[in-house]
Amino acid sequence: MIFDNDTLVIIEWVAAALGVINISLLIFRSVWNYPFGIAMVALYIFIFFEKRLYAESGLQIFFILAQLWGWYLWVKVGGDDDRVPVRWLGGWSRAVWFTVTAAVSLNLGWVMHQFTNAALPYADAAIAGASVAAQILLAYRRIENWLIWIAIDVVAIALYINRELYPTAGLYGGFLVLSLIGLKEWIAAEQRLRVAAAA
Repeated sequence: MIFDNDTLVIIEWVAAALGVINISLLIFRSVWNYPFGIAMVALYIFIFFEKRLYAESGLQIFFILAQLWGWYLWVKVGGDDDRVPVRWLGGWSRAVWFTVTAAVSLNLGWVMHQFTNAALPYADAAIAGASVAAQILLAYRRIENWLIWIAIDVVAIALYINRELYPTAGLYGGFLVLSLIGLKEWIAAEQRLRVAAAA
């Protein structure tokens, strides 16, 4: 164990607070969501590793890189008010994203089940695989990212309660609410953009 339990709980609460700020800024399409997200996921590397959620611990390293990349993309396309434009995927693209995400998640779960002492390897892998897809879609400003985050939040809440990560389960409960708000806001933003383009 790297941290004693009391220290780990404090780190978890700090990470949860950073996550709330991150998602709140993300809902309103602010590029400033990224520094808070990077700080949050850096802390979760240690939290998840300590709880033997190895796929999610490794996923946080991906998240740091993906958030840096997403930050760059958002700054590059941001408008005068720092709010980026958003849009939907096409039908074929949705099918491909779903199929690849499911295949990666199942294979990662199998590998962790066979070769590690991971706790709940298939649930851990499903969250990790779907999170990669959602993070990439987020960087490309696709509205479907919110649908994936909503599914992730539901599964993650149960997983984190199982692993006694109660502040993180609470955070993901908050993320679920914020993801529903984010979905609504991004759909409205895309509709406004379409109306403005047609005018």
